[in-house]
Amino acid sequence: MNSPAKMNTIQAVNLALDEALELDSNVILLGEDIADGQEGGIVGVTKGLSTKYGTARVRSTPISEQAIIGAAIGAAIVGMRPVAEIMLMNFTTVAMDMIVNHAAKLRFMSGGQTNVPITIRTMTGAGFGTGGQHADYLEAWFAHTAGMKVVAPSSPADAYGLMLSCIFDDDPCLFIENMPSYWTPGPAPQVGRRIPLGKAHVAREGGDVTVISYSRIFNDCAAVADKLAAEGIAVELIDLRTIAPLDMETILRSVAKTGRAVIVHEAVRNFGVGAEIASQIHEALFGQLKAPVQRVGANHSPVPFAKPLEIAFVPQAGTIEAAIRKTLN
Repeated sequence: MNSPAKMNTIQAVNLALDEALELDSNVILLGEDIADGQEGGIVGVTKGLSTKYGTARVRSTPISEQAIIGAAIGAAIVGMRPVAEIMLMNFTTVAMDMIVNHAAKLRFMSGGQTNVPITIRTMTGAGFGTGGQHADYLEAWFAHTAGMKVVAPSSPADAYGLMLSCIFDDDPCLFIENMPSYWTPGPAPQVGRRIPLGKAHVAREGGDVTVISYSRIFNDCAAVADKLAAEGIAVELIDLRTIAPLDMETILRSVAKTGRAVIVHEAVRNFGVGAEIASQIHEALFGQLKAPVQRVGANHSPVPFAKPLEIAFVPQAGTIEAAIRKTLN
C-alpha cells in the first residue's frame, strides 16, 4: 500500500505511537478515554491502538491527572516508556508536583541512577471558544524546570518525528499539540525518521530579519514571510521545534547574519519564551543588532471565551507583519 502524500497531526501522532508500540514492548499509553470504545481520546489520536495492542498497553484511566502521571513515573522507573496523555494543557497544573518535583528531578536526586523516560502528551490552543481554563500555552513553566524537555511541533511531519524522539529519550518530555490545527493537512512524514530534540529548523533563509517561532503560529509567520518576499523583504524563518533545550546556536547564527529578530508565540507575551530568547540575543549580539528585538505574543489575560475577543487575544498575521516592519524601519 502506498503511503499517503498528506496527513494531519492526528494521523501523524497516531502513526508515531503505533510505530513505537510495535518497536518496543516497554512502550505503553495511558490517559483518559484513550482506548477504543471511548473514541481513542476526545479527538481520536489513539484510535485503533488498544484494539491492535490490547488494553494492557493502551490503558484508559480514571479522571485523575495525578494518577496518570504518578503511574507513568512508576512505570518508567521500572524500565517502561510510558506515554501519558493529559487531555488539556491547563490540566497539567493538577499534576505539577508529580511532573516538577518527581519526573523532572529523579535523575538528579538519584545521582544519575534513575531515569524517567516518560512522554506527556497534551493539547492546547485558542480557537474553539473553550475559555480561560482550557486553552493556555504554559510551555514557559516547564521550560523553566531543569530536567524537562519541552517540544512543540508546527506540522504533522514534525509531530511524527519529534514524538518518536520523545518516546525513546531517557528524560521526561512534554509534547504540546495544538488543537485548532489538528485537522490541517501537511506533507506526510518519512516513516521511521526521527527529528532530534534540541535542534531548531531553519525553514526559510533570508538576510533582512530573523523570525523565530514554534507550534501552530509558526505557520502564520511563514505566510507573512511569503507576503513580504513579494516586496523584496527576505525573512529568515526559524522553527524552534524544541523549546527546552533551546537551540541558541542556530538562533544566534541567524541573528548575527540579519541583525534583526522577531520572536512570535501564542503564549502570553509577558514572562514568556520570547523574553528568554530576546535576552540571550541582546547579551550575545548587542553590538551587532540593527534594531531592538521584537516580541509578539498573546495579551496578558486569560483566554477569552467570546469569539471576537479570542481573535483579538491571539497574535494575528497583521500583528506579526507590523513587528517585522518595525525592526526594518
